[in-house]
Amino acid sequence: MSKISVFSFFSGSGLLDLGFEDAGLETVFVNEYHKPFLDAYKYARNNIGYKEPKYGYSESDINNYLAKENQKFFIDAINKEHSLNRIIGFIGGPPCPDFSVGGKNRGRHGDNGKLSEIYIDLVCSLKPDFVLFENVKGLWRTKRHREFYEEIKTKLQNSGYVTTEKLVNSIEFGAPQDRDRILLFSIRKEILSNINQINSFDWDKSKIYDKKNIFSLPWPKTNKFGKKINKPDGLPEELMIDHWFKKNNVLNHPNAKDHFQPRSGLIRFQTIDEGDVSKKSYKRLHRYRYSPTAAYGNNEVHLHPTKERRISVSEALSIQSLPKEFVLPPEMSLTNKFKTIGNGVPYLLSKGIANSIKDFITKVEKG
Repeated sequence: MSKISVFSFFSGSGLLDLGFEDAGLETVFVNEYHKPFLDAYKYARNNIGYKEPKYGYSESDINNYLAKENQKFFIDAINKEHSLNRIIGFIGGPPCPDFSVGGKNRGRHGDNGKLSEIYIDLVCSLKPDFVLFENVKGLWRTKRHREFYEEIKTKLQNSGYVTTEKLVNSIEFGAPQDRDRILLFSIRKEILSNINQINSFDWDKSKIYDKKNIFSLPWPKTNKFGKKINKPDGLPEELMIDHWFKKNNVLNHPNAKDHFQPRSGLIRFQTIDEGDVSKKSYKRLHRYRYSPTAAYGNNEVHLHPTKERRISVSEALSIQSLPKEFVLPPEMSLTNKFKTIGNGVPYLLSKGIANSIKDFITKVEKG
């Protein structure tokens, strides 16, 4: 099959991109407006040993790319990749708090909400071979936002793309957290032998679990904090927090000591039961269960299952199913570390979707 070159937007610290690269796609351009995130992207990439993207890193506001005079860079890069017989893809998840039920909920008119439309407008202008759009389920499921989502799809279809979508949960791909995401994949019509080929796009290619079955299992509820408990039988160990903490050796990870120190309220840390995630904040994870969605903004606080503290950066990275080699820079602020982790797409979900895209393009090329 043809090699696939990926232009990444709203890249954060590279969680989505890492999954795509480990699935065999090449990231050739990276755009991230927030400098601390972009610096972390470069640091983590260098630490793992990946080469730099051939067209570099950009800290530009994506709005700037809509100006025709600023698009020559992309046109030249896309033409060059096409001359190498490569398939060109744009991937990105515009910031989502304006569509999140637990976020600002300002929708398409919010500062972040507007970025989704700008991203799609850029796609329609530059016309890469395919595009992946990722966002929170609130954009797709909430009535007031669904109209905007359908407009985005229509805009893509009117620009010569055919689309397919899926609401997926990270736990289905082996990440130890309950995290829903809406994914929209679009590909140019002329690449397909007929538009019905889009129906063969297999979103489930890399799925390991069925979420209904997983969530129906008798997972432990709560235990008194500090109590010694045995690991329950008959549950998938690889979805447990304890498994991932051990797998990533989180206590010896470079980011192991990166956690917020409580200025007060230690007693509160001691009184919350293990596994009590009933409140919006101060949720204590259960060592033998998966985590709630790994969103660490908006005063969302996750407590360590057995220790009197919040979880560390290394522990949060493991909950995002990242390989232990993924490290955030020591000089990055704790706030930015947790924000970029929470904003990112779980690694195993990313890799699974990348495999679906790669498999689909292979089928398309075979006709």
